[in-house]
Amino acid sequence: MNPLLREVLPALGLEPGYVAQRLDVRPGNALAAALPVGTLATGAVAAAALAGLALRSVPPGSQAPLPADARAHVDPRQVAVAFRNDQLQTVHGVREAGFAPLSGFFEARDGWVRTHANYPHHLDRLVRALGLPSSATREDAAAAIATRAAQDVEDAVTRDHGIAVRVRSLREWMEGEPAAAVDTHPLLAVTRLGHAPSRPVPERPRVLDLTRVIAGPVATRTLAYLGCDVLRVDSPRMPELTAAHLETDAGKRSTLLDLHDEHARRRFHELLDGADVLVTGYRPGALDAYGLEPRRLAQSHPQVVHAALSAWTPDGPWGDRRGFDSIVQAATGIALLESPDGSRPRALPAQALDHATGYLLAAGILAALRHRGATGGTWHVAAHLARTAHWLLRTDAVDVPAQPVRDPGPWLVRARTEHGTVVQARPAFELDGGRDRFAWVGKRWGGDEARWADVPQVSS
Repeated sequence: MNPLLREVLPALGLEPGYVAQRLDVRPGNALAAALPVGTLATGAVAAAALAGLALRSVPPGSQAPLPADARAHVDPRQVAVAFRNDQLQTVHGVREAGFAPLSGFFEARDGWVRTHANYPHHLDRLVRALGLPSSATREDAAAAIATRAAQDVEDAVTRDHGIAVRVRSLREWMEGEPAAAVDTHPLLAVTRLGHAPSRPVPERPRVLDLTRVIAGPVATRTLAYLGCDVLRVDSPRMPELTAAHLETDAGKRSTLLDLHDEHARRRFHELLDGADVLVTGYRPGALDAYGLEPRRLAQSHPQVVHAALSAWTPDGPWGDRRGFDSIVQAATGIALLESPDGSRPRALPAQALDHATGYLLAAGILAALRHRGATGGTWHVAAHLARTAHWLLRTDAVDVPAQPVRDPGPWLVRARTEHGTVVQARPAFELDGGRDRFAWVGKRWGGDEARWADVPQVSS
């Protein structure tokens, strides 16, 4: 059995015998890396597929069950295509670069740093911390960073609420306090927080999606693929990048709500009254002021499964830091382990921490819904990019030699959207007898897509 899948089975409430009977994993690996990324990716996808199968196999009276002998199918080639969608997706035949010019590795005076400046507000903070104008080019940033110590760059950008990290070795990372804090958390947590009556799983569980970029949206896209009614909610102050919106919001509807506004907060809590799941992907504590702290949610909305995603885990010296997959790779030692020469850092062949953590989070949500239907209770689910990185760094699994996918066509789909014709990867697994809900539903940001409560666009 896949070692990652074996580790999360207890959290999912599934037995090894169930896996043996219901999971079909094709042999192979299509993600070439020094670390066993193929094992990570396949195990996380298998976890979500099995959790979805288990939920859809509950007795009649809740969700429409699948056939009794239905199986989940995971093909490493399809997994690789799904995990590399940011490198494959096209809009009107054009492939957009996955990272902005000022995102990436830069050589400092005494090492390397990795920056993240894809979003305008992060770009503004980065150039300000580096003492550069808003019109700065990559060459300008490289010149500024080259004169400074890597730790100085990390500290300056972090103080300005931007995103940059010094590239660390595995040993250095594991000996530090941030890594010790990460190790206090399980790979996937599915925790009962309190008592609540059992609730049958509806045919289309309602999911409120407060996540951004890749990991969280991958989790909620997976839920949509499995039949959930997913409503993504973003702030009009920080709308999602178009490429990211297209990549991860298939099957969902979307709306804009400004939670700074009292009326918008009230409408959001009205949505929560009718929701089955809330998924949040902001930094720990960032949403507490809006009544969305886990313990408070357990009291105010005990029927809602709350799933939380973060980069670094909620505690420790880095608990409130911003982070993305690429940043976690650089900080934890992955980038140097993947180095072609032992000194120049290199990223994994896909944003595998994001995708794997997203599929794990989806698996935990599906398991929590099943638990809520069987025994009741208020449930909390948590996963973290850095904890996924620790699994990858510490596992003794070894991938079989990788054979890259030459033709991703069998696992790509085409959809017409208001942004143009989009070609993108399907989710990374298939279920026998499943109803394929992978289709573009959310046409644009706005209230007319928030139909379950007819929520208008509300902003201050």
